[in-house]
Amino acid sequence: MRPLPTLLALTAAAAFGGFAATALHETFQQPAQAMPAAAIPAAATLPAAVGGQPVPSLAPMLKQVTPAVVSVYSRQTVRVASPLGPFADDPFFRRIFGIPDMPRERVERALGSGVIIDAQQGLILTNHHVIENSDGVSVTLSDGRTMEAEFLGSDPDTDVAVIRIPATNLTAIPMANSDQLQVGDFVVAMGNPYGLGQTVTSGIVSAVGRSGIPMAGFQNFIQTDASINPGNSGGPLVNLQGQLVGINTASFNPRGSMAGNIGLGFAIPINLARNIKDQLIANNGVVKRGTLGVETQNVDERLAKGLGLENPRGALVTRVYPGSAAAAAGLQSGDVVLAANGQRIDNAPSLHNFEGLQDVGSRISLDVRRDGKPLQLTATLKEGLRSLDGATLDPRLTGATFKELDEGTRQQLRSMGAGGGLQVGNVARGSRAWNSGLRPGDVVVASSSGDFADLASFRASFDRKPQQLVFQVVRGGRPGNLLMQ
Repeated sequence: MRPLPTLLALTAAAAFGGFAATALHETFQQPAQAMPAAAIPAAATLPAAVGGQPVPSLAPMLKQVTPAVVSVYSRQTVRVASPLGPFADDPFFRRIFGIPDMPRERVERALGSGVIIDAQQGLILTNHHVIENSDGVSVTLSDGRTMEAEFLGSDPDTDVAVIRIPATNLTAIPMANSDQLQVGDFVVAMGNPYGLGQTVTSGIVSAVGRSGIPMAGFQNFIQTDASINPGNSGGPLVNLQGQLVGINTASFNPRGSMAGNIGLGFAIPINLARNIKDQLIANNGVVKRGTLGVETQNVDERLAKGLGLENPRGALVTRVYPGSAAAAAGLQSGDVVLAANGQRIDNAPSLHNFEGLQDVGSRISLDVRRDGKPLQLTATLKEGLRSLDGATLDPRLTGATFKELDEGTRQQLRSMGAGGGLQVGNVARGSRAWNSGLRPGDVVVASSSGDFADLASFRASFDRKPQQLVFQVVRGGRPGNLLMQ
């Protein structure tokens, strides 16, 4: 197997994982030089008064909000390989050569932030990437109390996680309606950047409904120029009334997070985070998503001309699954979806992103172009497929289960030219799938059964079972082929 090409994409970084600030240095090589007064650029400042009223300080609002902001510390125990090689694990070898026992594990820690949204139940929202793969999570309150938190569930595709702490005398932040947020509204980001302690930064809403951020999951971000740095992840974004409008999740810098803030911060709208929280609690940590049940592709200039489109955009429907929401709505192969619920659809990934943010049972209005003519259809989304038993597809897959990829991994595959994929869940030891070499965690990116992009299209590819079944899989970052016997 050869290593996959290194991903050379713009970095979406905001403490995706842990960060420990060991030192903060600023070196001044030369003293500042005086500039002529006429050469000094004018700096943008808040006006002293608006409508004849003095601009108020944020301090009173922050005094009410700050007790609801917490620091979140996750820890994970990882096995450390011995520098002396595999023989160092052999007690006889160590005794013969006088090698002392060495610690085989170490604890890695990650730092983030969180916000209390229910004081009675002790519920806290944070980011999935803050607590991902952790063995335990502790929370430190603004009053200095530290306690272990209970993990209730998380959703990697929206980067939302819910934890609970057994504490009294808590303060929660009231939630706003983030759908009413407008570009230009003032917002305040709070959290624990670099482990320095509670910090407040301010700015404005730069954009809403932002998507297309590399390596993120389903996206509908609030963009802000308020500084969001490593450790801010999971902290609150609040309006000037002290209401929660978003959960800080990422900053964006082509040079990486260590290059500092450049005014491109992103937060998950609280309406979306609240919906995910409700599902995680109601469904024992599971998020159920609606789907149309179609395969689509991008529209290039050649296709646009053939389809009678003025511009090469939209999601071209190439397959409609029988019994799907799309089939019930009358969507057909060859249709081009240009908008969903009034939201512009530029390509196949944007329609997939739209679907991923919808609930099961949602009624969706689709603006479609069919044979060059506009058409509007209404679909009621059905629950998306989440896992498959391999034996139901082909006897050669007996013993294996398959599941959807998280969106971050799916976007990585797209960046490397793969059309999609799915992940192997469990593989029973000694089963046909196991004996053919399939292992838990393998990512299947291609199959001799036919083209596929997700779990639904993978199932459909087995409508005609191939005489020889070969999988192309990625394991540990390396691709290879498996002949399924």
